[in-house]
Amino acid sequence: MLTPLYDQKSRVKLLILVLALLVGLVTMLYTKRLIQRLSEREQQQIDLYAKTLRYIITSEESSNMPFLLEQIINANTTIPVILTDGENIVDTRNLSLRAGLAPADSLRQIRALLLEMQQRHQPIVIELPGNTRNYIFYQDSVLLRDLRTYPWVQLGVIASLAIMAYLSFSYSRRAEQNRVWVGLAKETAHQLGTPLSSLVGWQSYLRESERFHDEPIVEELGKDIKRLEIITERFSNIGSVPVLKAENLYHTTRNAIAYLESRVSRKVKFTIETELPLDTPACLNVPLFDWVVENICKNAVDAMDGRGSITLRLRRVRPRRRWWTRRPAPPQVAIDITDTGKGIPKNKLESVFLPGYTTKKRGWGLGLALARRIIENYHQGRLFVKASEVGKGTTFRLVLNQ
Repeated sequence: MLTPLYDQKSRVKLLILVLALLVGLVTMLYTKRLIQRLSEREQQQIDLYAKTLRYIITSEESSNMPFLLEQIINANTTIPVILTDGENIVDTRNLSLRAGLAPADSLRQIRALLLEMQQRHQPIVIELPGNTRNYIFYQDSVLLRDLRTYPWVQLGVIASLAIMAYLSFSYSRRAEQNRVWVGLAKETAHQLGTPLSSLVGWQSYLRESERFHDEPIVEELGKDIKRLEIITERFSNIGSVPVLKAENLYHTTRNAIAYLESRVSRKVKFTIETELPLDTPACLNVPLFDWVVENICKNAVDAMDGRGSITLRLRRVRPRRRWWTRRPAPPQVAIDITDTGKGIPKNKLESVFLPGYTTKKRGWGLGLALARRIIENYHQGRLFVKASEVGKGTTFRLVLNQ
């Protein structure tokens, strides 16, 4: 079953996502309100501008003209305005024109802006004496346009910071887990060293003793010592940087299976199939590779309740492209380990690799987590569930570099 730690981690992720969406929604709504208020204010300002302009054109009184020009007409320094008589451009204000243009080019640019303004807002009509009309075309100020894009910029910044924080948290968490794994492996290898040395000494004593001459127990003890040495070497390799060598993939896989065949139920049939030449090499560390194969196959035996078949297929696979580098990816080979067991539900395909996840009553849930760590961290390969169907079986794919 899934440990409370990872169950709680999923809840925390969901909580962070909900909070991020809530912050984004509040930001959008508040900014929308500001945009609406500013837009209404600019609309009132342009209406007042139009009324003042009409008064200046039609009024014969000149005493208020300086005040109106200074406080209303010239005070508009943000809203782009174009005044036309229906055919010709009479006046412009606050237009962002490129500097150094010839008069004809400036006129073309003004007319292009006029078309944009016609699409954004209805013109304001100024009725003049003699049944003539002027038209005021305008568009939103730079401040209002920037404010419309501000929420998206803000959401982009928040999303970027959230992604960076998540990656930093994940990296620190993985680094901490790695330290725990390495420390545990080193301590285990150290603790195994003392009794193992003692057992080697006892085996030498028994071999030299006439009382135990030709006793099968001595040879069986030697086999157990050899097994403990292999286990100690595995933990020692995890606790340090393992040495990877080009090993014969078929023979290494065959040797790993041969050890299991003699120690599991005879009702379990092991088969190795290969699409590769028998001398195909793979870059691996033999003790750790054997450990991964044993873990996967032992889980398969448990899933089959000690009755069924396990098939290992060796094949070549196309390497994934590395987008962060131009160097071609090294060639890769894969081992597909297929069993005829209970299968894994689709919603649990990734959970099986989480530390603590197990369906066994006495299981620790560390086998597949450790196997993936060995393949991905130490061998720079991949380990994943290629296919699984409940009631029919599961296929794990193990990918290695050559």
